[in-house]
Amino acid sequence: MNQHMRPEPVAFIDIAAQRRRLGKSIDEAVGRVLAHCQFINGPEVTALEAALAEFSGARHVVSCASGTDALMMVLMAMDVGPGDAVLCPSFTFCATGEAVALTGATPVFVDVDEATFNMDAGSLGRGIATAKQRGLKPVAVIPVDLFGQSADHDAIGAIAAAEGLFVLDDAAQGFGASYQGRRLGTFGLATATSFFPAKPLGCFGDGGAIFTDDERLAETLRSIRVHGQGSDKYDNVRLGLTGRLDTMQAAVLIEKLKIFADEIAARNRVAERYARGLGNVVTVPHLASGCTSVWAQYTIRLPKGCDRDGFAAALKVRGIPTAIYYTKSMHQQTAYKDFPVAGGGLPVSESLSDDVISLPMHAYLDESTQARIIQAVRGALSS
Repeated sequence: MNQHMRPEPVAFIDIAAQRRRLGKSIDEAVGRVLAHCQFINGPEVTALEAALAEFSGARHVVSCASGTDALMMVLMAMDVGPGDAVLCPSFTFCATGEAVALTGATPVFVDVDEATFNMDAGSLGRGIATAKQRGLKPVAVIPVDLFGQSADHDAIGAIAAAEGLFVLDDAAQGFGASYQGRRLGTFGLATATSFFPAKPLGCFGDGGAIFTDDERLAETLRSIRVHGQGSDKYDNVRLGLTGRLDTMQAAVLIEKLKIFADEIAARNRVAERYARGLGNVVTVPHLASGCTSVWAQYTIRLPKGCDRDGFAAALKVRGIPTAIYYTKSMHQQTAYKDFPVAGGGLPVSESLSDDVISLPMHAYLDESTQARIIQAVRGALSS
């Protein structure tokens, strides 16, 4: 009879395991907020920003309501708007291009590197040329540290500097990773990140933050996140948002940040086991020289001709969840299909959308469970 029982399902991202580890400290942190009742801009918000600055090496941290708001706020602070072009990778979550479009500026989509899935410098150059040909003014580039690995900030930064563009690093998936020995948060004009619950450093709702070494920018961002207020909250000096991070979420993040380095190390051990167990049957993620990853996702490429839907179904029967990031690149999606793309098209982005699939990844994935996943992947491919 037992042979017909469904196998115990595996968690794709095990937030509950982390909750058990941090149970008492989280409960006490939330309790302190409930006791002092400063739910907006309470002391935990300031404490979190200081802790994030120390962790990242950035001089200023401005917390906010989401990763999307983080991107939007920087673009607003830099007066990006109609007639401007902002270069974005197409193979990423829609928030990157969405923030640009919401300012009235034009996202120009560029291709990604086939090995790292991050912005391709050659395509960036062609995208800048495309923007100029369309009569747009290129003003910024938003590289994305996709799936947890840093983009090539040296190459992208050099192109941006030569063209007079500012760099806004989208580290929504990569905060905690490093590039050439420096943690993300100090590259370009500013770095935006997300604390969505499924992120490597996630809160219990929505949240985000902006990192910068530019004091004037930080001051402007603090104004924008509270309706653009000036010295008097009823004298708004610019257009802004309701972009604050809740005190409750800040309290949760303070406790999670204390174990973040340990969780990053655990995620890397999981990634290493995957690479050893699957490297000869699928294309496993490639870490570029000088880069580390926080492994927001563990995304593999299936062999050409493999039925991805059938592969996912075979794993699901074995209790193994999968996810596809992303079935359509941004330039293929309804809301973004009319925006410009870099000259030569975006063949790598389109190819990745056809054959990538992500496996369970989190800091609490034990060896025996992971061995079961690896066995199921190999079995699905062989059949």
